[in-house]
Amino acid sequence: MTISTRPGRPVGELLRHWRRNRGMSQLELSIEVGVSARHLSFVETGRSRPSPDLILRLAEHLEMPLAERNTTLLAGGYAPVFPRHELGDPELAPVRAAVRQILDAHRPYPALLVDKHWHLIEANPAVALFTADAQPHLLAAPINVLRLSLHPDGMAPRIVNLPAWRTHLLKRLHQQASNTNDPVLYDLHEELRGYPGGDVDTTPASDALARVLIPLRYRHGDQELSFVSTTTLFGTPRDVTVAGLAVEAFFPADSATTQALGARAAS
Repeated sequence: MTISTRPGRPVGELLRHWRRNRGMSQLELSIEVGVSARHLSFVETGRSRPSPDLILRLAEHLEMPLAERNTTLLAGGYAPVFPRHELGDPELAPVRAAVRQILDAHRPYPALLVDKHWHLIEANPAVALFTADAQPHLLAAPINVLRLSLHPDGMAPRIVNLPAWRTHLLKRLHQQASNTNDPVLYDLHEELRGYPGGDVDTTPASDALARVLIPLRYRHGDQELSFVSTTTLFGTPRDVTVAGLAVEAFFPADSATTQALGARAAS
């Protein structure tokens, strides 16, 4: 087990940064947490040292990532409280078992487990549908699934609605980077923006599904497969690693895709 540590700014500056990041005033945050705006001001300016309980209460209301809560506690002179286990550690065996059950149960449809930086951790066999034609340099560990999706040597040439899918992924990544203040995600977003594929989808919605959500339309051989995707997170995580995990699952968006994937699995 390891504990997230990272030198940085004083505790008050960190709390002020996250408050501003969430678009909250001192008064709004103080009311939610149950302290005076004057005391919160003193904490942010360094005139008052917050207790570990106050730091955690503020962090909870600001929805700070667990790793950042540890960093803020350290900045305040306190020990971190959220552990970071490796996924292979015995403590996370129930997590691994749950993920494997989800991935196996989703067959014959693609599903994969990614970490907070979109690195592939585990996948079911159906994901090979998306990786079959990718160049080797994109499949070398650690595989970044967003890079694989949008890179010209990856899935991008086979995504029929690439402008729409690319716009969707970039917006999602930018929102995640903003919510977590993670420089790795900001760098990844900047990299992916440089790939070809169009910045904005201007194609009119061609069917009812496209008017409700953005499907992934993927060309496989002489077939066009259509998917909708869902994201599953672990509820109430207390471990930094677990908090960053997500299962990305793809479901057939039409009967033709259902039949094609069923036939593919049978063969």
